[in-house]
Amino acid sequence: MPHPVPAVQRSGGTIAPHLRRLLEFVEPGRDDVCLDVARGRGPMPAALAPTVRHLTAVDAMPEPPARSGSCGRMSTVEFGTGPVRITGDGAGPDGDRRQAATTREDHVPHPIGPDRPTIKADATALPYRDNAFSLVTARFSLYNLGDPDDVLRELLRVCRPDGRVVVADLVRGNLAGPERDRIERIRDPDHPGTPSIARLTEMITSAGGSIRRLDVFTVERPIEPWLAGACDDAAADRIREALIDEVDGGPKTGTKPRIIGGELWFTQTWAHVAAEPIP
Repeated sequence: MPHPVPAVQRSGGTIAPHLRRLLEFVEPGRDDVCLDVARGRGPMPAALAPTVRHLTAVDAMPEPPARSGSCGRMSTVEFGTGPVRITGDGAGPDGDRRQAATTREDHVPHPIGPDRPTIKADATALPYRDNAFSLVTARFSLYNLGDPDDVLRELLRVCRPDGRVVVADLVRGNLAGPERDRIERIRDPDHPGTPSIARLTEMITSAGGSIRRLDVFTVERPIEPWLAGACDDAAADRIREALIDEVDGGPKTGTKPRIIGGELWFTQTWAHVAAEPIP
């Protein structure tokens, strides 16, 4: 059974374990000129800023479509997780619910201030020349920034030939069934579907990248922060009922739910992919 892993203290704040894992995968260097492309204001710019020579943060959130009959999703654009348990990363047998509650991703050092503004831009047409950055990152936003193939081509275009593009996103196992996307689409009817690991890497290579490293792992997280982004209260209730039904022996949802400390938790698979532009 996984235990909550402790947050790591740095000067100026705390980095949650899952964000620290991504930073270690990114391997930022003091000479890196970095571009982070996100949907809204995520935690990466603040976490990366003290480790690189220069950082540019782009908020590439598209304008909401003007449609009738929309379910009226809430306006939040941050990938808030609440507590997260990384399966296989043990914190020791004494990890408890209070410890888990400290592993929140919004606790990051060196917040981006007025002297380092976030730039609004289209992720499918970034306003930067070719080969402008040695490090380009996109975290949990690839499928929300426009056509993901176009986004990947842009991320690779602005990256130097000897640099790297790091994409962090949700994935499903290559043999996973469709149950999980059914739950995702109850929460968000516009959900494009969770890509398989093979599909995500194929998209990157098709866009002109060469895969260098891959980190795939499972996390457990409480359901309520995730349901805060549900289409409406009725959709959130349907998901809760489906997951509780599975805990009681009902149909599988693909989320592997369980009760932890009296709360309903579920699992996700996250992937970190590092690629280099193919000259």
